[in-house]
Amino acid sequence: MSENADLLPGTLDMLILKAVSLRPLHGYGVLLRIRQISGDALDIPQGSLYPALYRLEQQGLIESEWGQSDNNRRAKFYTVTSAGRRRLKEETAGWNRLATAISAALETTAEDF
Repeated sequence: MSENADLLPGTLDMLILKAVSLRPLHGYGVLLRIRQISGDALDIPQGSLYPALYRLEQQGLIESEWGQSDNNRRAKFYTVTSAGRRRLKEETAGWNRLATAISAALETTAEDF
């Protein structure tokens, strides 16, 4: 397993939106999916996840519905709304712009001046 990376402020919501955009997931499933899609680099604490899920639901970016988990327990499953898809698209574009700019800055050498 690779070393865990620190999550930057403001990225948790984007990662949750991405995870639930792939398929409906219960809370713990969101944790597992983020870990999976990050190549085990991101491990979200449950104490951070559940308040974020609540906040995203209050903002109308995700919806929840009660269902049965794989182990036959009652669980709240989350899906992304159309507003959530728009937000994910906007945040993804912004993140990609930032990552490109930072990468360019870090690749700059003294010879570039």
